[in-house]
Amino acid sequence: MSKRDDLITKYAADIKDKFGEDADMDLLTKVTIGLGPSIYNIDASKVSGSDEKELATVKNNYLIKKLGMADSAKLDEGIKIVMDKYGSANRNKHRAVVYYMLCKHFGKQSIY
Repeated sequence: MSKRDDLITKYAADIKDKFGEDADMDLLTKVTIGLGPSIYNIDASKVSGSDEKELATVKNNYLIKKLGMADSAKLDEGIKIVMDKYGSANRNKHRAVVYYMLCKHFGKQSIY
């Protein structure tokens, strides 16, 4: 199994543990591939839920640019909902899991 496949399996387990749902493996794989080499970088592969600058990056680079959504308070609310579900005590919020959950939250699976 490749390193990417190992990471996808790890992300799926995280979704099961933290969100209580089974991952759509096809969508999770596409989201992970979309992140490119950043998934292999310890810092870039995580999202800090308490860093406003990091959350703004998620909003601008993923929700607005990648998913084509208009900037609105709904985006901030969606990010907050996903971050709250992931758990504030959990310091290792995987970017692929956050993006996957945001994609599902906003019903944008068709982008992939």
